[in-house]
Amino acid sequence: MTTQGVCVIQFIHETDRKLFEDSMSFAGKQVKHLVETYPDLYPMYTNGGLWKHDGPAWAHWCDGFLPGMMWIFFRHVAPDKPEAKWWMEQAIRYTRPLENRKDDRDVHDHGFIFFSTYHRWYQITREAALKEVVLQAARTLAQRYNEKGQYLRSFVADDSIFIDIMMNVGLIFYAARELNDKRLRDIAVRHCLTTRRCLVRGDGSVAHEGIFDPETGEFLRQTTQQGFRGDSCWSRGLAWALYGFAVSNEYSRDPRFLKSAEDCADYYITHTPADGIPYWDYNAPPEDRALLDTSAAAIAAAGLFRLCRLVPDPLKGHFYWSTAVRVLRTLCAQYLADKDPKWEGVLKGGVYHVHKGLGVDESVIWGDYFFAEALDQALRVMVEHPLHRAAAV
Repeated sequence: MTTQGVCVIQFIHETDRKLFEDSMSFAGKQVKHLVETYPDLYPMYTNGGLWKHDGPAWAHWCDGFLPGMMWIFFRHVAPDKPEAKWWMEQAIRYTRPLENRKDDRDVHDHGFIFFSTYHRWYQITREAALKEVVLQAARTLAQRYNEKGQYLRSFVADDSIFIDIMMNVGLIFYAARELNDKRLRDIAVRHCLTTRRCLVRGDGSVAHEGIFDPETGEFLRQTTQQGFRGDSCWSRGLAWALYGFAVSNEYSRDPRFLKSAEDCADYYITHTPADGIPYWDYNAPPEDRALLDTSAAAIAAAGLFRLCRLVPDPLKGHFYWSTAVRVLRTLCAQYLADKDPKWEGVLKGGVYHVHKGLGVDESVIWGDYFFAEALDQALRVMVEHPLHRAAAV
């Protein structure tokens, strides 16, 4: 039996299955309401629970998440149901306008935008034109590579890298594999190694941002845009690293990236409250400890579902799996917005940018997206493994 088989044929109890199914259904209802209420809006965060408002975006990196949720719902619904056709139509409608972003050289977010949309679309139809959009986005992202520093620079400056880029570098790994392009693979590997060396600390915590001398490539210091301090551990950044290094290992099979993913996962598990929902920053002062971030929890759950299939130790794989289920259970039972009829998001308690006062204790679209992804990963076990379904209690 493979590690994957040992890991995933585990404990999805019938009560959890119903909770997750009901939560997925609620998420679909909220997205349908969003589409019907604010046609063609690509939201980022709610204000008072409402998606449409005049709050600033700061950066346009989230446009793929709403259509990405639609592709997840399409896959989840039985193909003979009328909802499947509707979800497909809406997913295409919201995905097509993103195509021109494949040539956008001003951002580092191509993975967020295209893995969630065009890649999901391609996986369903296998149309070559859709795949080419994804490959071009990867080529564009690779142009951000600084040869001397061996990193993909962030959107804010040539001397900056973000831990967030670990969620996007997988796109370059994918393109390298599909095109058999050694140069693209080398860029992806070297960026991961630089991130591992400069942003991931010995205890598995991470820095949000690293600053380099772009002329010499010398690493200068750790800092942050969204965390509490440059030397703190911003929880969403930790979740990005956990998930991103796991994906990088999936594509590269480089054991160093698996080690980093495990280190980040272990820090998350040992430093997060028992219910699995982290503080917005692990080093925030006591007076700020009441502020949690459900989006970090949703990302971490989705990342743990990926990581559990990769670790060679089946016991540790099961531990990661059961932790992801526990996080999902808490999100569904305590943070779903289903009891607030005026709230338009799916998950409450998300955080965008504390210092700018944007989307604090609100719904955030990436939190909702990775929540839906994690639910989909958990529920697919029931479909893919009949023995598991028969053993559920």
